[in-house]
Amino acid sequence: MHEPRNPGNLPQPRPQRDFIIHHSCPEFTSVCPKTGLPDFATIELEYIPDQSCIELKSLKYYYHSFRDQGIFYEAVTNRLLDELSAACNPRWMRITGKFAVRGGISSIITAETGTK
Repeated sequence: MHEPRNPGNLPQPRPQRDFIIHHSCPEFTSVCPKTGLPDFATIELEYIPDQSCIELKSLKYYYHSFRDQGIFYEAVTNRLLDELSAACNPRWMRITGKFAVRGGISSIITAETGTK
């Protein structure tokens, strides 16, 4: 059963200014629910913080919680967006999942919320 660890927050150092934070995780892993084989991806997280920023160590553990989760590319990308945006309430957020080649096809899934 999937029990994600919620990412922690840090205070946004310049709440009066819009700036984009970009985190890249090239070691994201989940499991294909049809085959049970691992799916590998680079997850790109971009967001404009409002009052808080996502703390990196807790983000790493949050991503790690998907390692044994059977979930399709589209579902995991949208779930990441839902849970991460709920964790820090950004002004804008985009999640891009760049999934490794499977069956000769690579997939890139992007989900976005808010206004940039």
